[in-house]
Amino acid sequence: MNVSDSEIVASILTDNGYENTPEVTLADIVLVNTCSIRENAEDRVRKRLHYFKSLRKKRPELIIGLLGCMADRTKTALMEEEQLLDLVAGPDSYRHLPQLLAQVGSGQKAIDTILSIDETYADITPVRIDSNGVSAFISIMRGCENYCSYCVVPSTRGQERSRDAGSIVRETRDLYEKGYREVTLLGQNVNSYHWKNGDEVITFAHLLEKVAQVSPMMRIRFATSHPKDISDDLLLAIGRNSNLCKAIHLPVQSGSNHMLGLMNRKYTREDYMDRIQAIRRIIPGCAISTDIITGFCSETEEDHLETLSLMEWVGYDAAYMFKYSERPQTLAADTLKDNVAEEIKERRLTEIIHLQQKLSLDNNRKEIGKTFEILIEGKSKRSDDQYFGRSSQNKVAVFTKTNAVPGDYVHVKISGATSATLLGEVV
Repeated sequence: MNVSDSEIVASILTDNGYENTPEVTLADIVLVNTCSIRENAEDRVRKRLHYFKSLRKKRPELIIGLLGCMADRTKTALMEEEQLLDLVAGPDSYRHLPQLLAQVGSGQKAIDTILSIDETYADITPVRIDSNGVSAFISIMRGCENYCSYCVVPSTRGQERSRDAGSIVRETRDLYEKGYREVTLLGQNVNSYHWKNGDEVITFAHLLEKVAQVSPMMRIRFATSHPKDISDDLLLAIGRNSNLCKAIHLPVQSGSNHMLGLMNRKYTREDYMDRIQAIRRIIPGCAISTDIITGFCSETEEDHLETLSLMEWVGYDAAYMFKYSERPQTLAADTLKDNVAEEIKERRLTEIIHLQQKLSLDNNRKEIGKTFEILIEGKSKRSDDQYFGRSSQNKVAVFTKTNAVPGDYVHVKISGATSATLLGEVV
């Protein structure tokens, strides 16, 4: 989401006469787009802001601004107490950036963190920042109303708002005509997408089918799904369309019903397993990835073992794994105690990571001998003689260069695997 938001900001500023520079030491304005979902992310932002402040010793006119999820909650500390900022803009205030920058230019501090009930930036064509020209992001909705007890998103991004489906289809078509061959539809919970056009109600399943019809050569991915909303209709739509990628990111967070209840996730372990079975039944060969939080409030060893057992039962292809860090302005911070010792969190996280590495390696080794259609994204980081790309299942493959170029599809036969990468040759 932050990449997508940054591209919207770049578009707004470009339309108002500003130019992007890749060299921060040449910039007159530095805007830091932020995430509050984990403490580590905020710590990195603070370090960057102190670095940018140090650049003012040589360039006193440098304007430093903070955007996104950290804006409202930290504006007083970062602007007034630590004197790190000239400008603060929340995620629904990006259209006002030219006016805010003008205010700073006249010698005043500028703040706008008001959340909107209808802002979707649907009419703005994003400037693709550092794009590979092959893959792009499209934001289809903003906000969240799930109120998971550990999460700051409802308070930092506001209520759910879906974009006009027609604008999403047009943006996809425009990207295809410019040579892009893959888009990822983004939202805090994409499968609660809901757009009403007269008497027509467009659900996420309907939207996927509309976007898929732009071209069979345009791959469609999406993130992130909430387990309580992933319907059979959605799965059937993916199964019907070959260019809807066979990979679903389905955050579980915990395998324990006790933890899921405290997290206010609105599903049980059994509900989640039912959705996994539906995916396996309706979309054979679909890759499944997840998010896991360990060490949440009052998590016991039994809760932890239930998470490990669910991981093994699902056999995830990949996972984002984190230890819990309490976030201000969340239900957990207000009503629950962060009472799992840090060393226990660390040990449990290590066990989860080790298990996932094994699962990923086992899954990737099962692909040896198979042939996949791979969309070439660019040169491998390890060798200029190799390309890398992804399968429909979102697995990275590395292979020897051919006459094909990034944006082309090639068929790659897999001959080896690590936990993170498939190795093969074009056939």
